[in-house]
Amino acid sequence: MFKFLHAADIHLDSPLTGLDRYDAAPVQEIRCATRRAFENLVQLAIDEAVQFVLIAGDLYDGNWPDYNTGLFFTSQMVRLRDAGIPVILIAGNHDAANKMTKSLPPVEGVTMLSPSEPQTFALHDLHVAIHGQSFATQAVTNDLSAGYPAAVDGYFNIGLLHTCATGRDGHERYAPCTVEGLRAKRYDYWALGHIHQGEILAREPMIVFPGNIQGRHIREAGPKGCQLVTVDDGEGVDLQTQVLDVFRWETWDVDVSGAETGDEVLERIADHSRDPANNGCDRPRAVRLHVSGICPAHAKLAAEPQRWTNEIRSTMLDAAGNDVWLEKVKLRTTLPPNRDQLAAIEGPIAELVRFITELGSDVKQLQELGSELEPLRRKLPAEIVEGGRVIDLESPDALRGLLEDVRQTLIHRLQPQGGER
Repeated sequence: MFKFLHAADIHLDSPLTGLDRYDAAPVQEIRCATRRAFENLVQLAIDEAVQFVLIAGDLYDGNWPDYNTGLFFTSQMVRLRDAGIPVILIAGNHDAANKMTKSLPPVEGVTMLSPSEPQTFALHDLHVAIHGQSFATQAVTNDLSAGYPAAVDGYFNIGLLHTCATGRDGHERYAPCTVEGLRAKRYDYWALGHIHQGEILAREPMIVFPGNIQGRHIREAGPKGCQLVTVDDGEGVDLQTQVLDVFRWETWDVDVSGAETGDEVLERIADHSRDPANNGCDRPRAVRLHVSGICPAHAKLAAEPQRWTNEIRSTMLDAAGNDVWLEKVKLRTTLPPNRDQLAAIEGPIAELVRFITELGSDVKQLQELGSELEPLRRKLPAEIVEGGRVIDLESPDALRGLLEDVRQTLIHRLQPQGGER
C-alpha cells in the first residue's frame, strides 16, 4: 500500500480579487492566503507520510514580480525533501515555459516534467510510473494526452495532465481530451489540473480534478483542497478530499418574500446570518448575498439601493461577526403584480418597459444582446472579469436579471417615495 497527494492550481501569490474595493475588507489578513494554503498542503503530506506529491499544473499565477515567490516555493520543497517526500509536477498555462523569465536552482527531490515531449518518471521502489508533459506555451490547444506513452507493465501508472477535458465554463479550452481517450492509455489514475472546481470524471480508472487549493474570488466558492489517494496492495484506489483553504468564498440566498418594509428585510437577513447552519465554518469568509422574493418592500429597496446595501452590510456585521465579510449584495426582489401601476405608465417610458419585458422572454434576442455587449466586456481589466464582478453574457438568466433590474428601476423612479422603511 502507498499514499500520495494530488493537487493542482496552486496559483502562488495570486491576489484574491474583489476585496480591495471596500474599507472593511480583510485584505491584510488574507493577502498571503495562497501561501498559507500551500503550507497546509505540505504539512498534510508530512503528517500523512505520503510517498510522493503530484501537482498538475499552475503552481504559479504567472511570471514572478520578484524572487520572493520562488524562494517561498523553495522553502516548502525543502520541508518535503527533508521528510523524504518527492514532488513531481507539470507546468500549466499560467506557468508555461515561455511565460517564466525568472528561475531558481531546482530543489533535490522535485521533478518538473519536460515541456518538449511526454516524459515518464518512475518510482521503482513503489512500482509507480508517472507520465506527463508541461505546457511549453500558454495556449496549448492540442490533446497532449494523445502523445503520452503506453502504460508500464507491472507498475501503477499515473497520467499527470493539465487540461480542460471536454470543456468547462470559465476555463480556457487548453489541451482538450476525452474520458474515452484517457481510458485508452490503460493508466490506473489520471491526476488532472486546470479546472478549479473539484470533480471526478470517472472511477474506472479514477480520472480526477482536485480543484484549486484556495479560492481566489466569488466564482471559486466553497471548500478548496486536494485529494489524498491511497492505493492498496490489490491496486484499489481510495480518494479522500482534504480541505486546505484558509479563507472561503460563499453565496448566501435569503428569501424575503412577503416582506412589507425594509426593516423586515433586514430582520430576515440577520436571522439568516445568525443561523448556526451558516456559521459552522472555522475560517474567515467572504459572502455574496442574494436577496430575492416578491415583496412590497421592493419599492424601497429599488428606490435607494446604495442606502439599503450599506444597511445590509451593517446588519450582517452585527449578526455574523468579524469573520464574515459581505463581498457584494445582489438585490433580486420584485413587487407583487400591479397591473394598475403598469397601466398608469404612459409615453416613451411605457414603450421601453414593454420592450424590456418582451426582450426578457426571448432567448434569441437575449443571446444577441449578450453578443452586442461582449466587445465592452473584453475591454474590462482581467481581474474584474475573473473576480465575478461582470455579468455572464452567455447566461440568459443573468441577462434577464439585469433587464428586470432596469425595468423595476424605470417603474419605481416614477413613484413618489414616502418615509416608510
